[in-house]
Amino acid sequence: MPDFVFAGFPWADLGIGCLVSLGIAALGFRRIDYFVSLGYAFSIAAEAVLFATLYRDALSAWGIVQVLLLLAYGMRLGLYLVARERSPAFARELAASKERGRHIAGGVKFVIWAAVALLYAAMFSPGLFSLVAARQGTDLWSLPIGCAVMVAGLALETIADAQKARFKAAHPSRFVRKGLFAIVRCPNYFGEMVFWLGAFVSGIAAYRSLAAWLVAGAGCLCIQLIMLGSARRLESKQAERYGDDPAYRAYVAAVPILVPFLPVYSLRNWRIYLG
Repeated sequence: MPDFVFAGFPWADLGIGCLVSLGIAALGFRRIDYFVSLGYAFSIAAEAVLFATLYRDALSAWGIVQVLLLLAYGMRLGLYLVARERSPAFARELAASKERGRHIAGGVKFVIWAAVALLYAAMFSPGLFSLVAARQGTDLWSLPIGCAVMVAGLALETIADAQKARFKAAHPSRFVRKGLFAIVRCPNYFGEMVFWLGAFVSGIAAYRSLAAWLVAGAGCLCIQLIMLGSARRLESKQAERYGDDPAYRAYVAAVPILVPFLPVYSLRNWRIYLG
């Protein structure tokens, strides 16, 4: 096998990341959606703490920023999801989620568990590769660029979630079209896509083998496809709930669904198999 394929690839550390994600994502055996909600959020946060500790001697200023952003992303999302479950506005969706979970067999749950653990390790891998490369003295020129994109994505998602939570608390039966939702219908999903694109970019200088490019690229690509699929699923649910409302029909005809200013108003005919 040529050296460039696996040169310096941190197999053991990536395996540890998978094991951490397996442990946390096991929450999904309690309720199926926890595989991709709380298990997702707290897996990213846990990997950030673990690898920052293991590689603390290699942390530069920008390395600290990168790790803190990954930690902040996971903790913010996890705490938001916990708080959302207590909201009366989420009761209908929570009941539907529990009902869907009752029909998923145990064997399928194990497949989902393993798949999401691998995904979360791959998504975090730019942070891991950066720490490994920093310890080896590599010039990580991509860190500041990627971190700036991550900050933008995290800010978008945080603001959008806060605006939606505030609006739904006051108007639980109405759709949100204020704030960022006046520009794009799924600003929180768009923010998540931007964040993980930034995470991938932040590690570019650290990808020193084909395997590293493939693992980091797979993590980034999968989460982008998951967000596309999630936006399509949300579009269908909102069409069922608000489709008879002329104001909603006018809103979806004028406001892009996922990317601001990109005139794509529906994903319902797209074949997206993740999310």
